[in-house]
Amino acid sequence: MKQSLGLMALVVRDYDEALTFYVGVLGFKLVEDTYIAAQDKRWVVVAPQGSRESSLLLARAVNAEQSSRIGNQSGGRVFLFLHTDDFWRDYQAYKAKGVNFVREPKEESYGTVAVFKDLYGNQWDLVQPVS
Repeated sequence: MKQSLGLMALVVRDYDEALTFYVGVLGFKLVEDTYIAAQDKRWVVVAPQGSRESSLLLARAVNAEQSSRIGNQSGGRVFLFLHTDDFWRDYQAYKAKGVNFVREPKEESYGTVAVFKDLYGNQWDLVQPVS
């Protein structure tokens, strides 16, 4: 049996605002952006460059309960783990684009890691795993 995570929903305030950050700042690719008239929503999928199996569905909050989760989908813990093949390239590029790193780079047994916040406050690990 082979299984993988295909999509993970990330609750956002606004589709275009989220696209500006994930595509424009982090350099993710836009996989799909389709309007669904029957539900008055968009199906917006982004993925890191080179990603083959997992993507993020940018899901616009539509009520107060969903809005309350924006930026805190994991209770303040690191929520997502972005693996890279060149930590320092991505770290420097993100810093230059104003990405907020809340934990500076550190060498760990599993690789080089730093924690940053996305535009909503969700915490991400930027990790170059040990090969």
